[in-house]
Amino acid sequence: MEAQQLNWIANFIWGIADDVLRDLYVRGKYRDVILPMTVLRRFDALLEPTKRAVLEMKTRLDTANITNQDPALRQAAGQAFYNTSKFTLRDLRARASQQQLRADFEAYLDGFSPNVQDILENFEFRNQIPRLSKADALGTLIEKFLSPDINLSPNPVLNGDRSVKQPGLDNHGMGTVFEELVRRFNEENNEEAGEHWTPRDAVKLMAKLIFLPIADEIESGTYLLYDGACGTGGMLTVAEETLEELATQHGKQVATHLYGQEINAETYAICKADLLLKGEGDAADNIVGGPEHSTLSNDAFPSREFDFMLSNPPYGKSWKSDLERMGGKDGIKDPRFIIEHAGDPEYSLITRSSDGQMLFLANLLSKMKQGAKLGSRIAEVHNGSSLFTGDAGQGESNIRRWIIENDWLDAIVALPLNMFYNTGIATYIWVLTNRKPAHRKGKVQLIDATQWYKPLRKNLGKKNCELSDEDIGRICDTFVKFEETEQSKIFPNAAFGYWKVTVERPLRLKGIDPKRAYAPKEIKALKETAERADDAPPVIRKIHKKGTVANPLCGLFEVPIAGKPVVIEYEPDPDLRDTEQVPLTEEGGIEALLKREVLPHASDAWYVLDSIKTGYEVSFTRYFYKPQPLRTLEEIRADILTLEKETEGLLGQIIGGRPS
Repeated sequence: MEAQQLNWIANFIWGIADDVLRDLYVRGKYRDVILPMTVLRRFDALLEPTKRAVLEMKTRLDTANITNQDPALRQAAGQAFYNTSKFTLRDLRARASQQQLRADFEAYLDGFSPNVQDILENFEFRNQIPRLSKADALGTLIEKFLSPDINLSPNPVLNGDRSVKQPGLDNHGMGTVFEELVRRFNEENNEEAGEHWTPRDAVKLMAKLIFLPIADEIESGTYLLYDGACGTGGMLTVAEETLEELATQHGKQVATHLYGQEINAETYAICKADLLLKGEGDAADNIVGGPEHSTLSNDAFPSREFDFMLSNPPYGKSWKSDLERMGGKDGIKDPRFIIEHAGDPEYSLITRSSDGQMLFLANLLSKMKQGAKLGSRIAEVHNGSSLFTGDAGQGESNIRRWIIENDWLDAIVALPLNMFYNTGIATYIWVLTNRKPAHRKGKVQLIDATQWYKPLRKNLGKKNCELSDEDIGRICDTFVKFEETEQSKIFPNAAFGYWKVTVERPLRLKGIDPKRAYAPKEIKALKETAERADDAPPVIRKIHKKGTVANPLCGLFEVPIAGKPVVIEYEPDPDLRDTEQVPLTEEGGIEALLKREVLPHASDAWYVLDSIKTGYEVSFTRYFYKPQPLRTLEEIRADILTLEKETEGLLGQIIGGRPS
């Protein structure tokens, strides 16, 4: 069916909302009725030809006292779902009273298979029935969806002469109509849309970033796709279409299996319904969701590994309730988030409870295929905080370190501002793989695509631009070419790492004996009574035994006491304590930087060996910032002269005089 016809069907269904629901619901709530009714009408049309067979099978199964009836009823229906009530929607039109219609409609809903019941429950559609029935709108709604003006059946509607009046609507066409309705409702409610709806242009880019680099290596076979925050399922379906298209272009045949998890009930229902509408019953069974199915605290696929993964996790959203369910920060044992790395058997990836977006990335990484030739490829959208939030040793930094030290980070793409519906903040696509090609090993590519976009004629919430096909092509070409340009920078992995180290200076107090060591109790008393001064002697806290090697940079100083050289440690002054961030690429390491940057200003400083922590951060600003050139003196002088000319005589007018 042509796109124009599909759009006409979507327009017709969109119009039903205005015709029937205008005085019953605010516009933003039309979706609560229209989306589930669209799903029901399509299912009803698909099940009509096998209705009798399903009822007969149901009778036989009941007579034989068979409890697991689902497989047999699916087979009888010829679909991945069924309805065992005695009604179709057409049967419900001729009802004498709203009371009878409501009772029969509820019985009709109760007859659907468990997977459809799951969709209806998460749409909370049954909650709408009392309002529709009371307003005498339920019958009108059903009549509208049964209108001869549209055909939601896969079979064509024929004229009396057997010519086609209306073509049948195949599964792909129905999925297109449904997705168009979802898109319109999301754009109508753009304040909340961005939470569950990633703009299609961004999804297309993500799909191409994970598939294009390996397009020549894709073999015929089966591939598993996963989204841990799947929303309405758009990323999965676009990724599936992109993979199948590339495989066809390369003469390969691929089968795909989609898996997803979504905590929001309505968007989960939309996702599952969309897959059933497209005839992808197995994929629909692999979508798990609802409020009790948080990806972080209740992983639906703990033992699965996937070939390709895409996700747009929530940014800046608290995961405190998940944290509590998982046993609190000290009680978490989840192997996705407590791992072994850098010699630490309990290396923690636990982030701040105020923002769990990077844990979604850790979840994807835990599901990478280890034995497959292509390994796994991942694309995930994040805001800027994932690049730098978290100090060395904290969860966010630990995740970045784990990723980069394993050489999984392939590239990060900075997207244009105002790309998403409900936020204008900067967003970035992280591209990761555990099978980097040889020329990319040990390196990370940063791409500044912030200026590659097409303005929208009309804003959609805060979204005022989109990526055209040309923009997507330009980004993908830049990624695949892997060359240094003004918009593409390539760095060794170590360029993003640093050591964070504590730098101490001695506590200096007037009136102390500079030739003896003071016990902790004495030092505590001295801090309360003695006066600090820069020219006062430093307080010794320990005199080492003979044979200890002096190392002033590590706090082991050699001084003469009683005419003999001894190695001592000074008591550090907490008021003078500082930290230094030393790049991993620093030639000579920590000590070289301290000698160059610290000791010329504080010759008695030392660093604490046990305080060293390794961190990682990515600063796009540092690498892509272009300072505006300063104006020339001639330009400034010309502006001043112009202002003087404009204000000539103005002062006289202000104080009451008149210009001559």
